[in-house]
Amino acid sequence: MADSRGLLPRLPRSALPGWLVVCDFDGTIANIDVTDGILSRFALPEWVDVEVEWKAGAIGSRECMRRQVDLLRVPLAELDAYLDTVEIDPDFGAFVEACHLMQLPMVIISDGIDYAIRRILKRHGLNDLPLASNRLVQISNSTYRLEFPDSDPQCRAGSGTCKCAVSSARAHGSKRLLIGDGSSDFCLAGAADHVFAKTKLLQHCREGSLPHHACPDFATARQLLRELDVPARSPIAIKRTWKAALPPVPPAAALEI
Repeated sequence: MADSRGLLPRLPRSALPGWLVVCDFDGTIANIDVTDGILSRFALPEWVDVEVEWKAGAIGSRECMRRQVDLLRVPLAELDAYLDTVEIDPDFGAFVEACHLMQLPMVIISDGIDYAIRRILKRHGLNDLPLASNRLVQISNSTYRLEFPDSDPQCRAGSGTCKCAVSSARAHGSKRLLIGDGSSDFCLAGAADHVFAKTKLLQHCREGSLPHHACPDFATARQLLRELDVPARSPIAIKRTWKAALPPVPPAAALEI
């Protein structure tokens, strides 16, 4: 949020080099919750009952997602057609480039569906970004199951992808900057060094007095990055160092029939 002179507030002096940028996907990079969009279109009606159980706290998000994906009934081509209509924040690509220039490694950590995320990002030339998410596996022409390669039995939220554990392992001692919007980011918001937050996550940060900036979009996030005192390097150096900045992430698993 800008002050009366139109200037962005400066981040704390501790917020300088040595950051890992952690981005949520649904509702943050994508303009909508893609998982909800898939379920509302292609799952049997019982998916709503499972959602009610999760919102009531009777089950964790991992159990919720597992049972809901079991209810999907959609050929892959039809799923792809829907995913190809999903838009992302128009400034996300420029934000990624800004991170490259500032030598800020980035990872997308989502409790959503890897196949959906990869397909959407590929349309925008961003499919090589590191990603940790739940893995979709096709088991017949129109049915699927979900696997959880980045779950953690100690995860307090019972998430399929534990954002705290994954980001901690990838940070290698760096500070963590979280960019997110919803309840799946609450746990990491309490552990991150700083948060760029919107909607539900912004309210959560305010109520918990967590270090944060209001950040409604990636145009704002890109401006806020300028407050990080990280020197730029030449494009050649960027190309050589960017993919080595994080441990390699296996590509989205090929769907199995």
